[in-house]
Amino acid sequence: MVDHGVVIHRRELPVAEWEFVQQLLPVSMWGRERLDDRRGLDGIVWKFRAGTAWRDVPDLYGPWATLHTPFRRRVLDGTFDRVLRAAHARRTRTATSTR
Repeated sequence: MVDHGVVIHRRELPVAEWEFVQQLLPVSMWGRERLDDRRGLDGIVWKFRAGTAWRDVPDLYGPWATLHTPFRRRVLDGTFDRVLRAAHARRTRTATSTR
């Protein structure tokens, strides 16, 4: 494990990863701020890392339906595809610039 001098809880995305993803998330169409996007995304990441059912996500992240509904919306609107493409492009740029 690499020590970068930052404490990262295993349930959470590191700050740099969150800041990268946050700028790619859609803006609320209802004119109001959503609940906590970061907590929700951490809950979604936890669900897939743990391989559990939505109903088994810890209450720390909020009600399971509060996680599942935005997850489905972001799958359908292509948000997660955009995040993955942007992450891949960033990784490719980083890998080629260090050669």
